[in-house]
Amino acid sequence: MIGGAEDRTGECVILREVVRLSGGRDAAIVVVTAASEDQEAAGETYQRVLLKLGAKSVSILNLTSRTQAQRPEEASVLEHATGVFMTGGDQLRITAMLGGTPVYRAIQERYEEGVVICGTSAGASVMSGAMIVGGREDEAPTKERSVRMAPGLGLVEEVVIDQHFAQRGRIGRLLSAVAQNPYVLGLGIDEDTAVILEANGVFRVTGNNSVTVVDGTGITHSNVTESDFSKILALTDVVIHVLPRNYGFDLAARRPALPAEVSGWIQKGSE
Repeated sequence: MIGGAEDRTGECVILREVVRLSGGRDAAIVVVTAASEDQEAAGETYQRVLLKLGAKSVSILNLTSRTQAQRPEEASVLEHATGVFMTGGDQLRITAMLGGTPVYRAIQERYEEGVVICGTSAGASVMSGAMIVGGREDEAPTKERSVRMAPGLGLVEEVVIDQHFAQRGRIGRLLSAVAQNPYVLGLGIDEDTAVILEANGVFRVTGNNSVTVVDGTGITHSNVTESDFSKILALTDVVIHVLPRNYGFDLAARRPALPAEVSGWIQKGSE
């Protein structure tokens, strides 16, 4: 899950990792551009970069309607993928276009088979069961306007993901999202930064900025259920972790890890 604006011209740390996790020189990656307004340009950009970084093949799946996503021949493009990459844009375009279609079911099947599913910006937000689709970023969070939520693709449960996080000042809307359901863990991913989530439920951070984790399970007071929705949001005893590259987090234990611990976690999860 990439926070958007990842490096595509320099060292390309994150996209190199996408290729590596998808099989390296044997990687067969499908770029799904449903979120993007200019799908052809987005697809061609990622195709060019991922091939340059060593992928064996990169196919582009441009989808402009639900009718197209309903066609079995479109879903068949994903049949032999070792990696799926969803571009940025508008996350509601992804769910509105793909939800319940053969293309969505193909992505779900690849995910369950252990194929790497990647997404940047909107493509990251859409992976959770409930996703953030908008909210105010330029003022103190209120209960009414700070965040708007909608169902996501549900690949990652019990988290909510926000992207372009520090760069667009989105801490208020992530706090608001967690206030609505404190059991859901908030992940705020900065630009040019990614969370790599393993099958055992632990993740590590890569890229040049950080990931903010908002844990609301210990909240002792909130005014989120009060009737006056114009009030400033009140929360007490929220736990926040800020994790740069090589730090990690165990989603089940709700516990962060220092770099020395993370390599052991990842190795254990791959055994």
